[in-house]
This record gives sequence, structure tokens and C-alpha cells, in this order.
Amino acid sequence: MATDSPLHLTVLGSATPYPSADNPCSGYLLSSGRTRIWVDAGSGTLGPLQRHVRLDELDAIWISHLHADHSADLLTAYYGLLFADLAPAAPVPLFGPPGTADRLAGFLTNSATRSPVESAFAVTELTDGHQVRVGALELTSRAVSHGIPAFALRAESGGTSLVYSGDTAPCPNLTDLAAGCTALLCEAEGSRPPTDGDQVHHTPEDTGETATAAGAQRLIVTHVGRTLTPRQAVARAASRYAGPVEYAAPGAEFTIACERSGRESGIDSHP
Repeated sequence: MATDSPLHLTVLGSATPYPSADNPCSGYLLSSGRTRIWVDAGSGTLGPLQRHVRLDELDAIWISHLHADHSADLLTAYYGLLFADLAPAAPVPLFGPPGTADRLAGFLTNSATRSPVESAFAVTELTDGHQVRVGALELTSRAVSHGIPAFALRAESGGTSLVYSGDTAPCPNLTDLAAGCTALLCEAEGSRPPTDGDQVHHTPEDTGETATAAGAQRLIVTHVGRTLTPRQAVARAASRYAGPVEYAAPGAEFTIACERSGRESGIDSHP
């Protein structure tokens, strides 16, 4: 089903690997029309999420991988959905890596009886190439390179597209997924590539190179590591990418609009 509604991205948090005093860990609200999806549920993101939508009003939750700075607030969301002041009509659809339900149950179970995770979340395990329509949004997931099961996301609506890297080293699947996207939301955690072991994150230069290779129209830098400032990460990414580069500051909102002619008009952003 086509839609003329633009994509909206709200940054709930972008810190790593733990929240700062004014920036939760990774989490975003993605919306188009009346469709609202919580993308990554890092530590501290459930609070600002509620400025925009209640848990029982979400159309879905999408989780890139099960590191705590991307998924920990699923635990308190579980309590909110089942044991507080909310009354969800059905479990909230949750798309996540293999083992998501058992990982949650392992933490939440406090007796011999398994915690009823599936009463709060209708879990679908992601696979490489998984596609699903959630309301106005078409979601495509690709496996990426993070040392554990991890996924990137492409969300499309009304002829515009946003691609989110999750956490990953540069890899062909991410570049392919991001091909021609209106905006690429890409991590820049590493100050430099590791001297030993496998690379599992982008450096800022990698972020710019991925955006260039994919032909992304805009680049939004997120998940900036503690050894970098956002200004440094943006500048270094811009040294490898000729298009507009912005930072995913907590609370920032980005509108990815499409003109009536069908030509993509880029992003308007505001704090």
C-alpha cells in the first residue's frame, strides 16, 4: 500500500556503550502517518519514547542486536506492558535477532515458571533479507558484521527511505541495503580500526565511505564512541563523503519528505 506520508525519525538516544547524563543509549522512533516503530531499545530510551507514544500504541519494535546498549529497555517495557497502567490489545510485534525471546526470559524469569515474554511481545526472529510491512512502512533487514547476530534496517515509505546500520563493521550487506537511500543513519563508534581481532564497528571515515559507496543522499552520524566528540565524528565522516552530514543528537527530529512529483526532497531536521 503506497503512502504520501513522509518518514519521521526521532532520536531517543545515541550514546555508547552506556548512557550519559543527557543522552540515553541507542534508540529511535520511526514513524510515517499513524505508524510508529521503536527502533532499538537501548538503556534509557523508554523514558523519552513516552514523550511521543505510549508503549501500547506502538505498531512494532525492531532490535538490531542484543547488546544491552541497544536492547536493555525491553526489560522494563515488558513490565510496563503487563504489570502497570497500560492495556495493550495484543502483544506488541517485536522483530529481533535469533534468541531474543529466550534472552529476555532468561533475565525476567524469577521462579521455576518461565516468564511470559510472549504475552508482552509477539517475537519474530530476523533473518538475512527479512521483509515485512508494518502499517505505512516496508521494512527490510540484512545481516551485518558485528561478531554476534546483528542486523541493519531499511525502512521505506512514499518513495523515501531511511537505512539504519545498527552496529557493524563496513560490510557489503550494509552498502547494498543502503543503495540510493534518502538518508543513512550510520554508527561511528570506533576512533580507529582495531590493531588485533576483527573489526566490529565503523570509524567515522568508514561511515563516510559507506555513505559514498551506497550513494546515500544524506548521512546522519550516530553511536559516536567515547573517545570522539560528535563534532570530530561529523568532520571525519565528511572528509570521505561529499553530501550533507549531521549528528543524531538526543531529541533531534528528522523529516524525510517526498515532493508531490515523486522527487525526493531530502531531510529537514530540528532539535
